[in-house]
Amino acid sequence: MSLDTLQALLTTYGLKILGSVAIFVIGRWIALLLQRWFRHLLERAEVDATLVTFLGNLAYFGLLTVTIVAALSNLGIPTTSLVAILGAGTLAVGLALQDSLSSLASGLLLVVLRPYRVGDYVIIGGVEGRVTAIQIFHTTLLTRDKRTIFVPNKEAVGSKIINYSREEWIRLDLVFGIGYEDDLRLAKQILMEIVSSDDRIAQDPKPVVAVQELGDSSVNLAVQPYVRERDMVAVRFDITEQVKLRFDAAGISIPFPQRDVHLYQAN
Repeated sequence: MSLDTLQALLTTYGLKILGSVAIFVIGRWIALLLQRWFRHLLERAEVDATLVTFLGNLAYFGLLTVTIVAALSNLGIPTTSLVAILGAGTLAVGLALQDSLSSLASGLLLVVLRPYRVGDYVIIGGVEGRVTAIQIFHTTLLTRDKRTIFVPNKEAVGSKIINYSREEWIRLDLVFGIGYEDDLRLAKQILMEIVSSDDRIAQDPKPVVAVQELGDSSVNLAVQPYVRERDMVAVRFDITEQVKLRFDAAGISIPFPQRDVHLYQAN
């Protein structure tokens, strides 16, 4: 190969090669930068470390693939067939992993919308527990009786979610029945004293004590104090115990349903 021919090739392809190298270097740098930013965003959302690593690598290699295709295209190499092969392969993998990818997409929605975070106490589709992890395909809940439940992200997105940790104060709904012959005003006073003397119960908003309904065998009183999520169970237990003790001391009965059965002797 003569010097003139080599010079002509360098003149023709040298700038393209330099341009492709520049595209690859800059594209890879941008991919790394976006990978770090994406990981930081996921970590701020308190997403599970496995999901952070997986999605960060997925974003990086996706951008790197686009960069390589752009660099090859700049060299004049036909990339249409390569893009078609990659597209067909992606489609085949997507069809084979349809359910898994659906859960993965649901996991991304949970990260973006953030209906709950790690540490929140929630009810997801009737399953109640504290969120211990938001992973690639499922959310992990720990129930009060120390059972670990895995809820698929696909089901979590498609179901009703109740988050008890989103607000500072949560209202407890309690009902206590007294007899029709008992002193209603005294019973309401005792209930208000119980909820007003507990430091775990908010006084703003103020607890509510009111007659809920006149039942078949009792006058039902609604008690609605506001407590923090972490105190819900303990406050419910303590109030119930205090009501029984205070009602007994005041001579207030707690009636229970009764049914009279009449027997007739047929001749």
